[in-house]
Amino acid sequence: MRDRDLYQTILGIVEPWSVTDVDLKSDERKVEVFVSRSASAEARCPECQAVSPRYDKRVRRWRHLDTCQFQTILVAEVPRVTCTEHGVKQIDVPWAEERSRFTALFEMLVIDWLREASVSAVCRQLDLGWDAVDGIMQRAVKRGLARRDDIGLYPDLDVDETAFRKRHDYVTVVSDPGTGAVIHLCDDRKKSSLTAFYKGLSDEQRAGIRTVSMDMWPAFINATLESIPEAESKIAFDRFHVAQHLGNAVDKVRRDEHKKLKRDGNTILNGTKHDWLRAGNNVPKKRRGSFRALCDSTLKTARAWAWKESAACLWHYRSRTWATKAWERWYRGAIRSRLEPIKRAARMIKRHLWGIVNAIVTGTTNAGAESINSRIKMVKVRSRGFRNKERFKTAIYFHLGGLDLYPETAAR
Repeated sequence: MRDRDLYQTILGIVEPWSVTDVDLKSDERKVEVFVSRSASAEARCPECQAVSPRYDKRVRRWRHLDTCQFQTILVAEVPRVTCTEHGVKQIDVPWAEERSRFTALFEMLVIDWLREASVSAVCRQLDLGWDAVDGIMQRAVKRGLARRDDIGLYPDLDVDETAFRKRHDYVTVVSDPGTGAVIHLCDDRKKSSLTAFYKGLSDEQRAGIRTVSMDMWPAFINATLESIPEAESKIAFDRFHVAQHLGNAVDKVRRDEHKKLKRDGNTILNGTKHDWLRAGNNVPKKRRGSFRALCDSTLKTARAWAWKESAACLWHYRSRTWATKAWERWYRGAIRSRLEPIKRAARMIKRHLWGIVNAIVTGTTNAGAESINSRIKMVKVRSRGFRNKERFKTAIYFHLGGLDLYPETAAR
């Protein structure tokens, strides 16, 4: 088989295109494959597909998959047409996307590499510039989001935030717990940003939402209450965040008591911070004996820990009425505990009890959102951080959006 026939076959070039020449440049470690189009073939506008008269030709080059250890470059004179509606346009080529300097198959290779390594690592492995690889990622995400325009209903949503950088610079992450995919990203965690996402949904989609799991950030709550029908029965405050508030209250009691005891020369609370933040059965075996003795003591920290543990036992109810009664009983006791941090946490729980009960009776959890948050941190670590928030969002969509990223040309 001649070299032209070989490349015609392996590149999948079909009429009216054909391989006319192959040039091996050993000194540059490159193979240039020249492709031409039949002069008698119809030329169509890429926008409306109307047959249009030719305007001129432009030489274009695309990087393709390597031939053994040699870079492979496709070279073609691509016609431009004069469309009565859209003006002068370059016709589509079957091996690459519009405005790309790479063939669709090469972009697929880069996308597969990017799923496994950072942009910088892919640049080194494929001998590409950083902007080129970043451009492939951006085009892939843009394609994926465009193909997701016909998405159906979101029965359940998770709303959480992730830190872009220090000093309270956040990105709001809306995800689907059913698929584990990121649906939408907001530049901040303001009410207006989440409201804009809800407004982008159809009336049918908003009405079809069953639960929205979130933390107790007021902006998220107010945006959902104003945008989702019957949101009072759909917003769920996950037990992870309730436990976090109670854990912080216990730690505040411990720190205050530890300072006071140290002034009196008592170091009984030395090295016990993490024990109080754990559940009782999660304390390491070698520390359980000493920790149990502390729990049975008259320490304020022990009392605070007991209130935290008793709250952890109130998530098994299935009846809204009984769950409400149990938490109200817990609240009445906690508010009389004479432990100010516990009392503050109890008041916070009382204000948000409606959403806590929603989480209990529906079995809603924010575990999916927390998992996504940890994976986002892995993306940040792999990339050594991001200076640009748009690139940060692009990376999240790329790795966690569940998008169809491959070029349509490659699929064909």
